[in-house]
Amino acid sequence: MAKYARNISSKWAKHEALRRHPALSAHMPETRRMTQASLRAMLERYRMVYVKPVVGSLGKGVMRVDSAGRGLRYQAGVRRRKHAHYASGYAAIKRETGGRPYMVQRGIRLAKFGGRPFDLRVVVQRMPRTDWTVTGIAGRVAHPRKIVTNGSQGGTIYPANRLLPGGASLQSRIRQIGLQAARKLHRVYPGLVEIGLDLAVDRNRRLWIIEANTRPDPCPFSKLPSRAMLNRIVRYGAAWGIRYKLHCVKARRGR
Repeated sequence: MAKYARNISSKWAKHEALRRHPALSAHMPETRRMTQASLRAMLERYRMVYVKPVVGSLGKGVMRVDSAGRGLRYQAGVRRRKHAHYASGYAAIKRETGGRPYMVQRGIRLAKFGGRPFDLRVVVQRMPRTDWTVTGIAGRVAHPRKIVTNGSQGGTIYPANRLLPGGASLQSRIRQIGLQAARKLHRVYPGLVEIGLDLAVDRNRRLWIIEANTRPDPCPFSKLPSRAMLNRIVRYGAAWGIRYKLHCVKARRGR
C-alpha cells in the first residue's frame, strides 16, 4: 500500500499554502493569527469576523465576533456575550480559547436557505497513480441557533443543487476550485490522497474557501437522498486502506 498523509492539522499552514496559488488567492478571505491588535484591526475593516482554533475540527471552538460600538459581541456555540469595551471583550474571548493558538478570518455573509446560512463541503480524492477527482458535493445548512454549518453541530444536509438551483456554471466553478486546491496542497504535502474543502457562497454568489480538511468526514453524505456520492467516496478511500465511521448522529437530513 502506498504511503499517504492524513494528519496535516494546522489550518494556518493549509490556508497559507492555498493563498499562494494565483488562481485561488481571490477566493481566500483575509486571515491572520489572532492577537488583540489583529482582532481589533479585522473588526474595524470587516465589522464581523470568525475566530477559530489553528488546530481543530467539527466546528468546535469557532466563534463569531461582531463590532458593537467601542466594544464587541461574540457567539460561541449557542451562547452570546456582549462587552461594552474591546479590552474586556478580547479578554473574554481569550478565556474561551483555553490558551490555544487561534486565527481570525474575515466574516463572510453567507447565502441563506430557509432563512439559515449555508455552505458547501466538497470532497476531492485520488486513486493510486491517477489524478484528482471531485467525488462529492453536499450543502450544509446551519442549526437555527448556531453559527457553524457542520453536521456534527446539528447542521442539515442537502444536495448542493437544492441550495443552488439553476447554478450549473456555479457548480462547475466549485469543482474547478476543489481540483485546484487539491493539486496545490498535494504539491506542498505529496502524501495527500483526499481533502474536504469548505466553500462559502456569499449573498452575491461569490465563492470563498473557508478551510481545507485533510481528514474529510464523509458522514454528511449519508444524509443525502442518493448514496451515490457516499459510495464513491468510500470506494476511493478504500483504495488507500482508509475506513470511515459512518454512524452520523447529529447531522440532519434535509427535506
